[in-house]
Amino acid sequence: MGACMALCSLASCASCLCGSAPCLLCGCCPSSNNSTVTRLVFSFFLLLGTLVSVIMILPGMETQLRKIPGFCQGGTTIPGIENHVNCDVIVGYKSVYRMCFAMACFFFLFSAIMIRVKSSKDPRATIQNGFWFFKFLILVGITVGAFFIPDGTFHDVWFYFGIVGSFMFILIQLILLIDFAHSWNEVWVRNAEEGNSKCWFSGLLFFTVLHYALAFAAVVLFYLYYTKPDNCAEHKFFISFNLILCVIISVVSVLPKVQDASPQSGLLQSSIITLYTMYVTWSAMTNNPNRECNPSLLSLVSNINKTEAMPTSSPGMVQLWDAQGIVGLVIFLFCTFYASIRSSSNAQVNRLMQTEEGKGSVGGEEVGEDGLRRAMDNEEDGVTYNYSFFHFHLLLASLYIMMTLTNWYKPDITTQAMQNTIPAVWVKISSSWLGLGLYLWTLVAPVIFPNRDFN
Repeated sequence: MGACMALCSLASCASCLCGSAPCLLCGCCPSSNNSTVTRLVFSFFLLLGTLVSVIMILPGMETQLRKIPGFCQGGTTIPGIENHVNCDVIVGYKSVYRMCFAMACFFFLFSAIMIRVKSSKDPRATIQNGFWFFKFLILVGITVGAFFIPDGTFHDVWFYFGIVGSFMFILIQLILLIDFAHSWNEVWVRNAEEGNSKCWFSGLLFFTVLHYALAFAAVVLFYLYYTKPDNCAEHKFFISFNLILCVIISVVSVLPKVQDASPQSGLLQSSIITLYTMYVTWSAMTNNPNRECNPSLLSLVSNINKTEAMPTSSPGMVQLWDAQGIVGLVIFLFCTFYASIRSSSNAQVNRLMQTEEGKGSVGGEEVGEDGLRRAMDNEEDGVTYNYSFFHFHLLLASLYIMMTLTNWYKPDITTQAMQNTIPAVWVKISSSWLGLGLYLWTLVAPVIFPNRDFN
């Protein structure tokens, strides 16, 4: 009897994996819309690839694999069995490049397939919202093939793809943070107007002050540890210029004309953008090849000069997993999850992110003839997000993960080492400037064009 029940359960799961409705997640969130569940599953694929990359880049992983008898070339052998696996490729930065290359190809494929899908009545929408088992097989197949790519110039070329893609993804992260800040401020202000105003406004004030305090503390620490009286002129410029820009957007956000045109704008949003800008500034400075201007976190804590701990004559001796990389991963996880469930009323952000959250039918729970709970199809009248752009966003996220896990180091083909590069510094800094410009535009656009609807 138990075996029969297990077979029935397995058959039900198979129908979910191969069918057109993502019903697996509906057991956890039965009131979800089809569009939301689909984005969550694709994001899960991205996070799964990220987890594999993190595991393969962990220190000592290659040493542990070489201990497996008959597995790695040059490792422990078994008499009569030849070791075929090149463990130098399946671990370290090479494995990260290949794993992220596979994810980028996977999402590029779906981005191309889903161009100009207008509603769930399009046959391609069935591919978008179902057949998860086959999609997973496609991802696994591309991943396996990626590990057979010859070294050659692959890593050097893919590094520049990662630079460009990461630049674009940082901007998308900033847009999502702006949207999150707007939604946060809107909800708390509405709650304050409907209920205990003192409590809600105190909360807004607390988090606004907290974000500005953290940003100010970061600026002080940057001047202390990432600048020298007679050196590090670039860092002094980056810190000072970004600080001035953050002050400007904070002042603009509370100007009377801006408040009249955009009542939802305020210091909470500006404080979040200021804190994020300080993070991007810190991340850029940690990629400076000049060791005197770029102390490691370990050397700061232990009060050891980095030039002594890591000589400049050994460019390959770098740390692929550091504090700014961990912070970058946390921000990436938040933005990926938020992009999957977001339902924004901000027209400007929706236009930039190619979403139309007000479109489509109201979601709910749907029970099929087999008794399984399935997500409600809320896109019969029109899609609530641009399928193709969503996959392009995940493609950029794959490249950003690749650069973050390898700490934006550039592979050196001749020495097989990893090196800091100035281009990585300028990519991050320029993305922070462009991001601040985008946020400033969301503040002043309603004032400059009063006849347009920006709400």
